[in-house]
Amino acid sequence: MRVVAEIPHSHFKIQVFSWNAKYQIKIEIDQYEQTYKVSETNVNSLEDVKSLITEDFLNKVMGRMISMREDWNLALKTI
Repeated sequence: MRVVAEIPHSHFKIQVFSWNAKYQIKIEIDQYEQTYKVSETNVNSLEDVKSLITEDFLNKVMGRMISMREDWNLALKTI
């Protein structure tokens, strides 16, 4: 797996990897991360992959990151 792009963002670390005929988009904030995979046959180029990362998409990613944090904090309270 190799990094083929890093997309600058004020809150997230966003990297695009190429591996096994797929692009993997990894979005991180603090200790949480989400990964999205897209087959190279579903896009024409790396630029197409980058165009998927819109502010609307990232707002939804942030909502899921917040939910992940809440779930994790609840789990930690059980120990």
